[in-house]
Amino acid sequence: QVQLVESGGGLVQPGGSLRLSCAASVTIDGIKLMGWYRQAPGKQRELVASISNLGSTNYADSVKGRFTISKDISKNTGYLQMNSLKAEDTAVYYCNVKNWGVRSYDVWGRGTQVTVSP
Repeated sequence: QVQLVESGGGLVQPGGSLRLSCAASVTIDGIKLMGWYRQAPGKQRELVASISNLGSTNYADSVKGRFTISKDISKNTGYLQMNSLKAEDTAVYYCNVKNWGVRSYDVWGRGTQVTVSP
């Protein structure tokens, strides 16, 4: 069973940076899609960034140029580097992996809180 554990959230001032990590219990090599989502109070969960097994990345318009998604296959860990943080980035951030084919799954982590405040 695939399990994901996020870490790296916290309180940061506007303009600051954080790096979120998503440790997987299985090899992430070959996983079709790894993504970071966020959910702010009273809002729907939204995609922040994703990276495919081929390394293709996709970003929400609101984070382009500020956030970078990456993964380290040797560590079975994905990352979200967040720079120039704004108050509107405040949310719970969730890691997600999707795979399809012989082994299909859609797994979420429990989330990590990111708060951007003076």
